Amino acid sequence: AMPAYMISYDPRTAKNYDALTKQLSEWNCVRPLESLWFGNLNGDALTIREMLRALIGGNDGLFVCEIKPSSDWAGVKLHEAVTAWVRANIGK
Repeated sequence: AMPAYMISYDPRTAKNYDALTKQLSEWNCVRPLESLWFGNLNGDALTIREMLRALIGGNDGLFVCEIKPSSDWAGVKLHEAVTAWVRANIGK
């Protein structure tokens, strides 16, 4: 199975994020919050970071972190698809 990743970005410059959103959607990532995504992706965090770095502004923050199964989690007002992904990939 492909590892699960959390991807978050900090839009510090006025920029269009359609390219980033499109890429993450094409990777079948789910979006729990405005600038937070989860997905099962091939490659390590550095590789994923470099692929996404080209799609954001030069001053924007970007964070990629592998999530291990059985991590503790809690959320409020998450979409059903997000909750289903988290339960399937992280834990109940």
